[in-house]
Amino acid sequence: MAPRIARLDSRALIRVTGPEARPFLHNLLTQDVESLAPGQLRFGGLLSPPGRLLFDLFVSGLEDGVLLDVAADRREALVHRLAMYRLRAQVAVEADDGAVFAAWNGEAEGFIPDPRTPALGGRRYGGDVETNATEDDWQAHRLAVGVPDPAADAPSDKTYPIEADFDLLNGIDFQKGCFVGQETTSRMKRRGAIRSRMLPIAFDGPAPAFGAEVLNGELRAGEVLSGREGAAMALVRLDRIDGALTVDGRAITVRRPDWARL
Repeated sequence: MAPRIARLDSRALIRVTGPEARPFLHNLLTQDVESLAPGQLRFGGLLSPPGRLLFDLFVSGLEDGVLLDVAADRREALVHRLAMYRLRAQVAVEADDGAVFAAWNGEAEGFIPDPRTPALGGRRYGGDVETNATEDDWQAHRLAVGVPDPAADAPSDKTYPIEADFDLLNGIDFQKGCFVGQETTSRMKRRGAIRSRMLPIAFDGPAPAFGAEVLNGELRAGEVLSGREGAAMALVRLDRIDGALTVDGRAITVRRPDWARL
């Protein structure tokens, strides 16, 4: 069976080039950029100094730098943020007009495996790619795999990357040394102080409203994020996800994906 391929118009590209492009990004992002080979893809983020998630992104290696795959409606903000950090570094940061494609349910030529989990398939940047699926199809697949989309699920700067499962989805290199927000992130992981995580939930009927309260009896157990018929992502308290959970009086179930290792 042919793989499903969709163009992701919700994503956009930034090209970062120059002799200091890799060390510049390496010192900012949660992911190791200096060892990134051309054609290799890694997942990571840019955090605020207190450790909150500002931008989720993919880093694709180029011969002369990297491509950043980011939320389209956040690209300009990230370009401005990187310009603020650039100072005298020999780095060029500019928008790239190439398209972002995703392929799943089979191997597709020219696609790089998604670094978060093999179940998501692969990604490709630029070129003329024939599609046979929509971005909505891709979002349904992502939700079925149970992987958060921080740009959609956490449209604020209040979420910690570990709450968005970055540590479980290869989004943080804890061995690389310093990055913006590292102290808080490393402390949360080291001490196991992870109270809440984004996990998929299942239910009957349409998705609850964004922010709808998840209850375990009368106790607040979390809140619903983005969703669709029968499934959604939620930020839930790990100590309250067992038992009879409800949202707006409807029964829900928290799913534990294979990649989550919870």
